[in-house]
Amino acid sequence: MNKQQPEAVQAATILANRFDDTEETQQEINRKLYLAFVYSTVNQFSDKYPAFTKGGIRALIFNENSNGLAKAGAIVRIGRKVLIDESKFFAWVESQNAGAA
Repeated sequence: MNKQQPEAVQAATILANRFDDTEETQQEINRKLYLAFVYSTVNQFSDKYPAFTKGGIRALIFNENSNGLAKAGAIVRIGRKVLIDESKFFAWVESQNAGAA
């Protein structure tokens, strides 16, 4: 792996290598890679998943250090923009449910 490649490219390459042993088409692999890197703003996320209200998401983000979202890496900040990594967010949601079972 080339050390000069950005981390996202390296991660995508690793993910692509995981699918090499299967008989999946390139389109299926690309779709899975796309889903691995989906970021949404609070408004986009709330519109896409109505079960999560804008206020509820903002409250989770405000308390991200105490509720584990920060540790999960689900919240990404670029300047003033706050983005939600959808796959990590839902992994965090599942981990919250794991304690109840």
